[in-house]
Amino acid sequence: SFAGSGISAFAASPANVADAKKHLSMQTIGPDKVNQWRHVQFFENIDGVHAHMRKHAAIIAPKFQRVLEIFRAELEGRGIADWTEPSGGYFISLDVPEGCAARVVSLAGEAGVKLTPAGATFPYRKDTRDANLRIAPTLPAMSEIETAMRILCVCVRLAAAEKLIGRI
Repeated sequence: SFAGSGISAFAASPANVADAKKHLSMQTIGPDKVNQWRHVQFFENIDGVHAHMRKHAAIIAPKFQRVLEIFRAELEGRGIADWTEPSGGYFISLDVPEGCAARVVSLAGEAGVKLTPAGATFPYRKDTRDANLRIAPTLPAMSEIETAMRILCVCVRLAAAEKLIGRI
């Protein structure tokens, strides 16, 4: 079989190499054209794309709003967190005190909340400030979001307190 991203080595008899070259000459490098055609058939036009995105928004916007409500209630005004309030997209960027993001992820994991790794938004996942978390509330059920975000906020507060007393 031929991997989608190419072949690193190919060893065969001269006859098999010639046969493979015939097949390879018919391939294109680029996107999956058949899948693109499926999308054209499904969406039909730009209005179809917009209508479908409105359906996505109806499902995920309430989840984002709930996360933001919890952040405001639990973190706002404490000087320990800032976050984006996106008007679209799939993530909320949460900034915690410098040096605390990995600790927040660790604490949340110990409490049973799985987060995206600290620094995931940075090239090579290297956040030199160790301060950024990417929150992705699109998949979990609303009840899970409620619990997970409350736990996350406790973890942010605990990590900030640990930093304040010199544990981090």
